[in-house]
This record gives sequence, structure tokens and C-alpha cells, in this order.
Amino acid sequence: MSELLRPATGFRLAVVIPCYKVKNHILNVLASIGPEVERIYVVDDCCPEKSGRFVEEVCTDDRVEVVYNIVNTGVGGAVMAGYRKAISDGMDIFIKIDGDDQMDPSLIMDFVSPIISGAADYTKGNRFFNLEKIRAMPKVRLFGNAALSFMTKLSSGYWELFDPTNGYTAIHRDAAKQLPFEKISSRYFFETDILFRLNTLRAVVVDVPMDAKYGDEVSNLKISKIVGEFFLKHMRNMSKRIFYNYYLRDMSLASIELPIGLSLIFAGGCIGFSHWFDSVQSGVPAAAGTVMLSALPIILGTQLVLAFIGYDIASSPKRPLHVARRVHPARSLRQDP
Repeated sequence: MSELLRPATGFRLAVVIPCYKVKNHILNVLASIGPEVERIYVVDDCCPEKSGRFVEEVCTDDRVEVVYNIVNTGVGGAVMAGYRKAISDGMDIFIKIDGDDQMDPSLIMDFVSPIISGAADYTKGNRFFNLEKIRAMPKVRLFGNAALSFMTKLSSGYWELFDPTNGYTAIHRDAAKQLPFEKISSRYFFETDILFRLNTLRAVVVDVPMDAKYGDEVSNLKISKIVGEFFLKHMRNMSKRIFYNYYLRDMSLASIELPIGLSLIFAGGCIGFSHWFDSVQSGVPAAAGTVMLSALPIILGTQLVLAFIGYDIASSPKRPLHVARRVHPARSLRQDP
């Protein structure tokens, strides 16, 4: 059916599956991938269970090809190894699913369709569309995803997206080829870091509703170990994105609003703290005019920062890269922050 579907869509589909300690699930995942997919790349990320060798020995699907990482690079490194292979083989759209059987391969065309129609460069799953189904999600994951989603909105600039750690994704080759693979986080920050990189390319990203499955799989992610690391990386990406989009590549009214707003908030806070400290030391309450002297800059600064955020929300990328490249094939869109 893949040979029949490809001429109809004009796109060659490839699935990338990073494998690390998923030997008990990988065959079931492979068996569930439909005939619309032309190539399947199983990336053995130096798996201690030798998942790649196991697949080569047992799987009879001639679409499957095993890619070996000599050292363990993490999920991001494994996915990028699969992307490189798909690019070299001339695939058009790369769908990434995990090997632990949490993601339903029957949804592949749901992820691919927005890219084929020219509505997106990159699609990702969102398990929060159906409010009834998210009751099945563990409460710790629910809270963690909500917090990470807010931080990702700040750092990536994709304010309309949710569930940033969702690993069910699809990407067009034109967007993948422009990604700086050597700079993207290779481990658990991969899903959110790639969103930041895509925003610097002005790629269009769309959420795809999906349900989560939780079985007997064992997560290798320890929330307590990555909270601090994720926070620092989000702050770094947010700073780089704002500098790149609002000062290096372009200038707008928002470029003025942000520094003035932050300066006013800082100045008002310093003035207010200074007078509060003097008041505590002397025991004399601050005069109304003194209070307003500190409150007014804070109020004005907050309004300017909110105006910047409103502009940032409205400036999310709207035109997919692969559509723009068809219109201007000689134009280089890569920006390497």
C-alpha cells in the first residue's frame, strides 16, 4: 500500500524509533506500523539489551533498518541519528515514536497530514485535548507537564502548544535539514530544545490530539534530577530566542518595550525596598507620595512587559518552511543561533 500511497501524497514517510531498554516492546511497535510508511529506522542507542541485534534477528519486515550508536547519546542523539539516515535516504517526512509501546502507530497519518497539506513543518502530540482521558495520567506527570508547558512557551515562543515533553512527533525534511544537530540537547531536554531551534528557523509547529497509554514500561526519567537543569536551560533558551528574534534578526516596538519595562520594574522595586527599609529603621511610615514613587514605575513597567508578551504571542510563525522553499527554492532559510 505504501507504493500506492506515495504517489497520491507525493511524500515518502519514514519512522524513527530510538531504542534503549525496550526489548520487550519493540516488536509489538514494529508490527503496529502501517503500510503507509516506507522506511523504519530502529536506532540502537548502545542499548544494554542489544535491542538492535534482537530486531535484526527476529523482525522480518524488510522496511526495518537498524542504526547503531557506538555510545549512548540519549533520546535526542538517537533521534538525530535517525534523522540523518532518513535525510541521506531521501525520505520526506520523519515520524518519531518511542519503542516502549506508549504511542499508537495508527495515528501516524494524523501527524503527517498537517505537513502534507502545507499547514505545518513539525507536528507533536498533545495528551491534554481530551479532559476525560487525562484522568488516566499520573498526577505527578500531570503537574510536571503543566509546569514544563509554561516554561516551554517562554523559551520556545510557541505559546499555543502544550505537552512539550510529548515524544510523538513528525517533521518535514526541509525543516530537519536546517536544524543544528550538533547544538540540540541530546538527552531528555531534546523535545523542548528542538522547539526552540525550530522557532529560530520560523518553522510552523502544530499540536495533534492523542491519548496516552501507560503499561508496564519503566521510565528512565527521574523528575527530581532534571528540574534544576530544565529550568536553567529554559532560561538560557528564552534569553537567546528574545535576543535573536528581537534584536539580532529584527527590531520592533516590542524590542523597546521589554528593556524599558524591566528597567522600570527593577527601579521601582529598588526605590520601594529602600524606602521600606528606611521606614522600618526609623519607625516612621512612608508618605503616600513616596509609595507612589515606587509603585508607578512598577505599574508602568508591568504594562510594558505585558505588551511585549502580547506581541510575542501574536508573532508565532505562520508560514511553513517547506512551503516557502517551494515558492523561493534558492532562498536559504537556515539561521544558526
